[in-house]
Amino acid sequence: MEEFRAKLVARGASSIKGIGRAFRIYDDDGNKMLSLEEFCKGVKDFGLDFSHEKCISLFQEFDKDGSGYISFDEFLLGLRGNLVNNRLKVVQEAFKKADVTGDGILDAKDLKRVYKVTEHPKYKNGQWDENRVFQEFLNSFEPDEKLRDGKVTEEEFINYYAGVSANIDSDGYFTLMIRNAWKI
Repeated sequence: MEEFRAKLVARGASSIKGIGRAFRIYDDDGNKMLSLEEFCKGVKDFGLDFSHEKCISLFQEFDKDGSGYISFDEFLLGLRGNLVNNRLKVVQEAFKKADVTGDGILDAKDLKRVYKVTEHPKYKNGQWDENRVFQEFLNSFEPDEKLRDGKVTEEEFINYYAGVSANIDSDGYFTLMIRNAWKI
């Protein structure tokens, strides 16, 4: 992955805009998804002499949901990698603040103390009740419906914000956003 990342950065794909351009170049059929064939062709076009096996392995690293395609979000997250230290620290700080009970799990009980349901648009218009707002909020941290349990671990929280982080170039803006959202 590091060799691939370095090659893209060297070719100008260090920002979200640049990464998006690389993705569009790879996406021959324009369906906003990369097939294995498109991905391997793009890798070769970018001047990386990877074996077919190495290309498949890299493709699988990107294809987090196992769909057989790489979405733009998967591509972006794969290239951006994990949260850098200062971003990780602010996300961990937010988790600690949100985990009011201190048990290492976020659930509706924790959120009732830190999340204002009354500000949610669907609560305001009567479409959702308080429990539904909390449940939907918790679900956003657990994207895999089969694994949802209404309890968000610190790892799930960090993974969620790694995805958010991948779409924000500025460390300062990301930190400000987290601090404002969690009032830290």
